[in-house]
Amino acid sequence: MFFLNATETATDKPYLEVHPPASFDGSQLWELIALPDNVPIVLMLILLIFYLWYAFRQARANDKLIAQLEADPELAKTHHRKFHPWHPSWDKTVSVWPHLLKREFLAAIIVTAFLIVWSVFLNAPLEDPANPTLTMNPSKAPWYFLGLQEILVYFDPWIAGVVLPFFIVGGLMAIPYIDVNPLGNGYYTWKQRRFAISVFMFGFLVLWVALVILGTFMRGPGWMFFYPGETWDHLKVVYETNRDLHEMFGITSTNGKLVFGGLVCLGFCAVASGAFHALFRRSKMYPRMSLLQYAHLQIFMVTMLALPVKMLLRLAFNVKYVWVTPWFNI
Repeated sequence: MFFLNATETATDKPYLEVHPPASFDGSQLWELIALPDNVPIVLMLILLIFYLWYAFRQARANDKLIAQLEADPELAKTHHRKFHPWHPSWDKTVSVWPHLLKREFLAAIIVTAFLIVWSVFLNAPLEDPANPTLTMNPSKAPWYFLGLQEILVYFDPWIAGVVLPFFIVGGLMAIPYIDVNPLGNGYYTWKQRRFAISVFMFGFLVLWVALVILGTFMRGPGWMFFYPGETWDHLKVVYETNRDLHEMFGITSTNGKLVFGGLVCLGFCAVASGAFHALFRRSKMYPRMSLLQYAHLQIFMVTMLALPVKMLLRLAFNVKYVWVTPWFNI
């Protein structure tokens, strides 16, 4: 890292001087978290952690009950199939009114009161009218688009803004149609739905929530990377030479770039697809899937894996493009 020290002159020390990383700045980190723009993200993360804990807590209890019923067939004939306390004299069903509606009404009152308190103590994040001669630094999209803005660092706009979001969102939506496992419907379970839950958590937590956190709390002035608590220095200068993958191997001809990049991309798809196939064929779902279902599953999985791989190449080796063509770049 290189920093420009504005208090020094050319006769004192060199113009650019290497400095160690900035120390932890807790006050700036708190200001960043308390910004009106970022409060919803912090609340979302708190709720996300809570509901993940709650879902896995419920799943673990159900898995224990399932194992108990499988080990005792006689108990399975009379058990109510819930881990909650139950007595045969209790009603199996209850009316919507008043049992459900009064809870919904109470929840609406609590949420309304919370929003009123929020609006009183936190000002709306409104800013001055747009001025083309004075732009924000860093200039960030709304929090729900920060994941896309972060992907733009690693891919061309047509890939980052159209192709990858389509595959990520479309793949998550396609899980119920690709997953042929009939178990785990209507109740929390981990042992019976390992594949579906793992894929969804990878797509949602890693490919979306993690990118939102990275773009919100770790991208500072100039969209440069800052560790949490590191001072956002507007004078920070980072010397990074981005290179295309073919340049690392000394390939300069147009046809060579085209062929080399295509072989690398095809090789990645083959290796990722083969590795996934070797792992997935051991599951009970594999024999029940049709060729069309399995082909879609392979396409979605390889595409989802391509994003963290390209991020690793960019962050670790400063690789800008893997495949350079006259029509598109990847």
